[in-house]
Amino acid sequence: MPQVLFEKHGPVAIVTLNRPERLNAISETLLDGMHAALLKAQIDETVKAIVLAGAGRAFCAGADLKEFAGQPATAEYTSNYVEKIQQVTRGIMFSGKPVVGAIQGFAVGGGFEWMLNCDMVVAADDLVCFFPEMSWGQFVTGGVTHLLPQAVGHQRAMELWLLGEKQSADTLHRLGLVNRVVPKEKVLDTAIELAEKISERSTFTVSRLKKMVNTQLSGQLATALQLEAEAAASAMGHEDTRKRVAGFSGQ
Repeated sequence: MPQVLFEKHGPVAIVTLNRPERLNAISETLLDGMHAALLKAQIDETVKAIVLAGAGRAFCAGADLKEFAGQPATAEYTSNYVEKIQQVTRGIMFSGKPVVGAIQGFAVGGGFEWMLNCDMVVAADDLVCFFPEMSWGQFVTGGVTHLLPQAVGHQRAMELWLLGEKQSADTLHRLGLVNRVVPKEKVLDTAIELAEKISERSTFTVSRLKKMVNTQLSGQLATALQLEAEAAASAMGHEDTRKRVAGFSGQ
């Protein structure tokens, strides 16, 4: 069974994380599948917008700690692994096609980061988001060191990272991090509906707007991705991180 699904709904491509038995936790196979699916949507000229979703009870529970605990701690491996994570963010943010998140259940760590990479977000009313990285001894990715302070301010962003407290859909809406909050059974349909509306807009101007906002006006995002990659790779190879992850994965 593929860990990432790709389907088309008219002019909308739906990319779905498909490890429901692991709450769509991030594996190397899932990262490769995400990259391939996003690339497929980007090069398909009939696709005007993308919906990003998760199968089952969660959007994405973050890193698969059981898989991580068995990974080699070499500098080469950790660098390549983090690059795959940042590659997904570039696929979401640096193409000209808008991405609408259909986010339910849990969006944790990398899942939260991918949600923040979306251009618009429809949240289910059961959504819970938080950053566990500081507890695990890991480092945030997805360009959020640039994106989150812009969205919520320096102190609030630091609170979200340092304390790692769980945030409800309503709180995320008040913070301006999601656009809509709907019942869980309506989250995907609502996201598709919004993506279809976007698809009716001028492809040229929508693409130009997205590229201008995410790349041409903000070289800081690319810089943040690079600095995060270096910090995350260093953290993944650190002895303290290995001990912390082993403790969490064994629970």
